Amino acid sequence: MATTTRTPTPPACRSASVIPLRAAADSQPERESITPRIPLALPSPAVPGGLFRPKAYVGEAVPFRVTAFREGHDRIGVHVRLFSPSGEESLHRLTSLADGFDRWAAVIAPLEQGVWAFRFESFGDDFATWEHAAEVKIAAGVDAALMRELGAQLFDRAVAEKARPIGERRVLEAAALTLRDPAADDAAALQIVRNPAIAGYFAARPLMSLVSLGARHELLVERERAGVGAWYEFFPRSEGAKKLKDGSIKSGTFRTAMKRLPAVAAMGFDVLYLPPIHPIGTINRKGRNNTLDPQPCDPGSPWAIGSAAGGHDAVHPDLGTLADFRAFVRSARAEGIEVALDLALQAAPDHPWVTEHPEWFTSLPDGTIAFAENPPKKYQDIYPVNFDNDPEGIRAEVLRVVRHWIAQGVRIFRVDNPHTKPLQFWEWLIATVTAQDPDVVFLAEAFTRPAPLQGLAIAGFQQSYTYFTWRNTKPELEEFLTGLADDTADFLRPNLFVNTPDILTEYLQFGGRPAYKIRAAIAATAAPTYGVYAGYELYENVARPGSEENLDNEKYEYKVRDWAGAEAHGDSLAPYLRRLNEIRAQHPALRQLRNLRVHWSDDDGILVFSKHLPAALSPTGRADTLIVVVNVDPHSVRQTMVHLDTRVWGVEPGDPFEVEDLFTGATWTWSEHNFVRLDAFTEPVHILHVKESR
Repeated sequence: MATTTRTPTPPACRSASVIPLRAAADSQPERESITPRIPLALPSPAVPGGLFRPKAYVGEAVPFRVTAFREGHDRIGVHVRLFSPSGEESLHRLTSLADGFDRWAAVIAPLEQGVWAFRFESFGDDFATWEHAAEVKIAAGVDAALMRELGAQLFDRAVAEKARPIGERRVLEAAALTLRDPAADDAAALQIVRNPAIAGYFAARPLMSLVSLGARHELLVERERAGVGAWYEFFPRSEGAKKLKDGSIKSGTFRTAMKRLPAVAAMGFDVLYLPPIHPIGTINRKGRNNTLDPQPCDPGSPWAIGSAAGGHDAVHPDLGTLADFRAFVRSARAEGIEVALDLALQAAPDHPWVTEHPEWFTSLPDGTIAFAENPPKKYQDIYPVNFDNDPEGIRAEVLRVVRHWIAQGVRIFRVDNPHTKPLQFWEWLIATVTAQDPDVVFLAEAFTRPAPLQGLAIAGFQQSYTYFTWRNTKPELEEFLTGLADDTADFLRPNLFVNTPDILTEYLQFGGRPAYKIRAAIAATAAPTYGVYAGYELYENVARPGSEENLDNEKYEYKVRDWAGAEAHGDSLAPYLRRLNEIRAQHPALRQLRNLRVHWSDDDGILVFSKHLPAALSPTGRADTLIVVVNVDPHSVRQTMVHLDTRVWGVEPGDPFEVEDLFTGATWTWSEHNFVRLDAFTEPVHILHVKESR
């Protein structure tokens, strides 16, 4: 008879804390109090307010934490029981953080997309209670016989559990005999108390009493791209644009922009973000540098969406056809790149919405429609949508538009200024779209106050722009990056764009080429998702006077750039970006958000942080640790001592370890205190791989 071999089902998560599954307690005795017998409080991951699910992405190392304690000195244990979307159940032992606050934690990496459930369970740990008391009393000769008998009785209970492996039960049976043996002295008894193998048996299969159950919680696990990616932004109309003899410029097309895709892929970027590709209005069209007097060949701002040629569901005729766009998406996918499309819910004065649905806008007392403003900036070429006049009609139209572009192959939307639209609308739209298409990702361009920025993330946005561009000093970066990794990571995923068409910070304007290296290196290593706007690799740093915008801003004109010539002459940052993205691809620790730890230096210009991923959580099965040391002052040479908490990656203070600089290939022997010298004008950054970590 033929036999078949079953392929084992892969585990639903990676964890160093997984233990043999045991049945959950179905119920607990009725009680008057809502507090469990062994209290459980402040569970995480969690979202402030408790109304929305916390978020993770496939493969993300997520800390599960809870506060648990009991009266007196008896020891307790804590488990977290996980239920995957496909129904697989697993049990994980939490360890005490020993921080004096009764916090317990286990780090688990879910590998299945969908909604997970989890529940914390606390219990009296009878073995740990005896172990602690026996260690103290037997060593001191106090109640030694009593402690030995209590231990033997515990081992008897364990031996009676048929679920325990037979070899384990035999060891425990022998230990019980030794504890009761009058010929065995207290020293022999203490060897049993201190036996790590026996302690391991009871860690995996504890003897439990007073089992207490916490509430059931949920965790939304989204696809990896929702949390990991290297973004590149370009204007397709500039890619392949040509200067004509009369001085005007002919627009690039989707077909000419395809020719740029291999270079973007060669730099290691895996998401390509396109500003709006729709027809551009002619009424109040802006000219170069946001002027009000456009010349006949000025293309206008892509964010002034809509004309007689169509609105949000159309493509600009200069770029080609809808079929050309689909071909562009396919070509990008063949290069390993996903296309992200801008979703800007606003309209040019000649957008079809304006005539067909004037109620979707705000009318002023003089009969005109209010245009967009962000004082002191004025956008006369854009009408904001008023979401309160016909909310059902607007919802239906936006959902139609989004699903139209999903049908063209788009799975990522970068949303323009979402904080200027009702939060309630975004909650509805994202939930509605992802219920049918769970792979769709929304990025919030939310340069706004903390409350609305975080509110958008809580309501459903998978990613968000942040204040990163304005955090440049060592203290600013230490506080900012720690907050991203610790305070908001359960619901907010940062996309650390180093620049945008609207943002050219003073740091980049006046920091020279070192500033461009520094900012790219920090963004690429501090967060699993970061982004670069085209021109960054050419060090474009001339701003319009008195502003943080590029002079001759690409929003209002074509840009004809010589990418190949700049790289051939060594005037391009592209090789540096390529190396950064290679490092990101080779080191899974950099594809994590919550593992960033700030360390110390004696210099106020040297930032130090590490990223560590234990072997049990790594897709490679090997631990991965990187130390990033950055001179954040682009105008100086800095030398100082850096001080590391090496326990983060399992190295005891004082023990040496080998590091390799992933830019230069140089290797050194380091310990917790190390001398560094970083010259901003040659190499301002060390990205060091710890060769041996646990």
